[in-house]
Amino acid sequence: MPVRVLLVDDEPLVRAGLRAVLEAQPDIEVVGEAADGAAVVPLVRKVRPDVVAMDVRMPLLDGIEATRVLLRTVADPPRILVVTTFENDEYVYEALRAGADGFLLKRARPAEIVHAVRLIAEGESLLFPASVRQLAAEYGDGGGNRAARALLERARLTEREGEVLRLMARGLSNAEIAARLVVGTETVKSHVSAVLAKLGARDRTQAVITAYESGFVAPG
Repeated sequence: MPVRVLLVDDEPLVRAGLRAVLEAQPDIEVVGEAADGAAVVPLVRKVRPDVVAMDVRMPLLDGIEATRVLLRTVADPPRILVVTTFENDEYVYEALRAGADGFLLKRARPAEIVHAVRLIAEGESLLFPASVRQLAAEYGDGGGNRAARALLERARLTEREGEVLRLMARGLSNAEIAARLVVGTETVKSHVSAVLAKLGARDRTQAVITAYESGFVAPG
């Protein structure tokens, strides 16, 4: 089955460019378009995409609030890929905090766009470690977020789970974490699943943000 993608951007040229890039792939299908975040929920219910590629800045309802509404109101919601002009943008960080699974720069090359959609559709998070660290350092309360600290304390991560979370924050894949810790990939997957469950995180992105905002991992 092809990956079904919904495009949400107030610029028609951006939507047209993304559509051209994605529909050139045999395993990706663009099933709808919207010009504002206000149209996301009804369209998602109608066309049932696997991935929503969504601009973060839109005039009526921005990508941050659209993400919140979508995750709050739609059962089994699609994955959300924020598409943005500027990577060092508070809007991007807030969208990730709201539950977006990753972000992609509008200037990305076609191959990077296709890779991002496939990766997000497979359930992975699209993290740019340096960019997320920079965003967390600038907008993440400097490790002083009380709610994040309380959440991490309640999670009671084991020592190994803490190691895995720190490596996740550095952007390492499961295979890279396995190599670093000299364990099997399936073992790492189990640890990652445990970390997400204990933190109540939708995916790796939200777990990493909690790690930064609680001060468990320093963003610098």
